[in-house]
Amino acid sequence: MSVGAHDSAVSEQVPIIAICHLSWDWVWQRPQQFLSRLALTHPLLFVQTHCSEIVESCVKVRESVRFADITILEIHLPASRWHEGGFIDAERRRVLQEAMGSVLEHRFDRAILWINDPMAVTAYVGHLGERMLVYDCMDELTQFVGAPPELETREKELTRLADVIFCGGRKMRDKRLPLNRNTHFYGTGVDCDHFGTAMDHELAVHPDIQRLNGSVIGFFGVIDERIDYQLIEFLADWDPDWHIVMLGPFAKIDSASLPQRPNLHWLGPQAYEDLPSFTKGMDVCIMPFAINDATEYINPTKALEYMAAGRPVVATALDEVKSNFSGSCDIAESHEEFAAMCRLAILCPPRGSIRRGLMLAAASTWEATVVKMEGHMDDALAESLRGISRVPVKTPHPITKEAYV
Repeated sequence: MSVGAHDSAVSEQVPIIAICHLSWDWVWQRPQQFLSRLALTHPLLFVQTHCSEIVESCVKVRESVRFADITILEIHLPASRWHEGGFIDAERRRVLQEAMGSVLEHRFDRAILWINDPMAVTAYVGHLGERMLVYDCMDELTQFVGAPPELETREKELTRLADVIFCGGRKMRDKRLPLNRNTHFYGTGVDCDHFGTAMDHELAVHPDIQRLNGSVIGFFGVIDERIDYQLIEFLADWDPDWHIVMLGPFAKIDSASLPQRPNLHWLGPQAYEDLPSFTKGMDVCIMPFAINDATEYINPTKALEYMAAGRPVVATALDEVKSNFSGSCDIAESHEEFAAMCRLAILCPPRGSIRRGLMLAAASTWEATVVKMEGHMDDALAESLRGISRVPVKTPHPITKEAYV
């Protein structure tokens, strides 16, 4: 079957069990974007694990408010035993298996197992009766602050076992190809209809932006170790008359350590539905990422979202940004160049770059990408249906106490 052929898709209506390290209701990112669209043709179970102040493990099952065919299963495990890696693996598996046979009424038996979280490979792969295994590699998680020591070994095992792998960046794909030839680059997508409303004359600028007096340079996304905070401070000092607006939740950083200036605004997490109204009021949208281990492989989702909103974009010189977006945004090699590019974009918006960004966004919708991914899944599922059973994964070496800390 050719990639994208979908009229008689082998996988259509086969349920999907998605195992993710992110919560469904947190920042709307790659997993939610892809899975919400896959749920149009697959009953979907989204599994998330929580460390909770409880004595015994429990589950909470709920239906998604926005998506009728998505069931969310929260596994709550005792915080007092979170450091016991072997217990956590076994308990994650036990709780999910029991739920599948009881409250979920076997609706997700013989499913496609879709994994974003490599730490889950030991708990689940080969234990759920899955038809096939998909690994969606959204980030190089081993390079993030606080990554468990076992993550690298488990990620390699997941890479080796997966029937098909989708990677969010070209470098991620190239790294995994020697271990699994069925590895494909499918980077960031975009909801053009949603972010395109930023160009609608009837949409009001968000009040938190509207109240600012002056030009606005804005960012939205997770605020963590990937941000270049010295650059943010530099931008705020470069011109006191413009405003630097940072939207998003804080992760793995001390918010008290963030730079503070009268024209620097940390507005915290915002609803996905409100992002177009914020973006409409931004004269320039920025990707102020540090060049470090955590950003070596990232392909920012927000790039196409900014472009779909018709905004000028200025970014630091990440490899994936240079590879994927060089014709549609300005890329700075230094703090001084970044600030100068922002000023120029405010004074003279780069109409050519904006036009190319809109065209790139229109060609990169989540829907178009999902159709191509389903083609690969159909091919892989056809192979798996030849009767080869998946072998349960054994822990490759003893789990240290720090595995889940």
